[in-house]
Amino acid sequence: MEVNVYNIKGEDTGRKVTLNESIFGIEPNDHAIYLDVKQFMANQRQGTHKAKERSEIAGSTRKIGRQKGGGGARRGDMKSPLLVGGGRVFGPKPRDYFFKLNKKVKTLARKSALSYKAQDNAIVIVEDFILEAPKTKDFVSMTKNLKVSDKKLLVILPEANKNVYLSARNIKSTNVQTVSGLNTYRVLDAGVVVLTENSLKAIDNILI
Repeated sequence: MEVNVYNIKGEDTGRKVTLNESIFGIEPNDHAIYLDVKQFMANQRQGTHKAKERSEIAGSTRKIGRQKGGGGARRGDMKSPLLVGGGRVFGPKPRDYFFKLNKKVKTLARKSALSYKAQDNAIVIVEDFILEAPKTKDFVSMTKNLKVSDKKLLVILPEANKNVYLSARNIKSTNVQTVSGLNTYRVLDAGVVVLTENSLKAIDNILI
């Protein structure tokens, strides 16, 4: 699949790049995508939830009423889970939600996500560019020139670029990532994926 290459002014350079069929042209595997997104979302959870159990509630341990004849359930002290303000039975405790996922599955998931974007013609290739200073105005101008300013963007760079990151940081619908940080969730969440030429080469090196 061949894609036109544009510059940051939105002009067609007259050059084309060929998207690697083994990355952008595979039959997407939905289950691999599900597992990778599930792991990504699980890793975002802090896992700091906590509810007090019976032994952690402050209060008297005196038995409230007699064992029999009260007409209700047998209850002990005020910490009983049966009472308002008592401890919680099997409440949440701090935990880590991380689970292992094989590298081959993660690679397949990323290829599948990129293939979906290629099928939807939602990949834009631009020449490698640099921003002289962190200016949101310049970044917005670039997206307007590329006619993607109304889309949710994922801009993938070959390596970290502070000026580009700072320029896009305040734009709610834009996410800037490096190739090494590429993940399935971000690709699928974006309306359009913007790749530089060197990013494309780096993706080939990582995912093949």
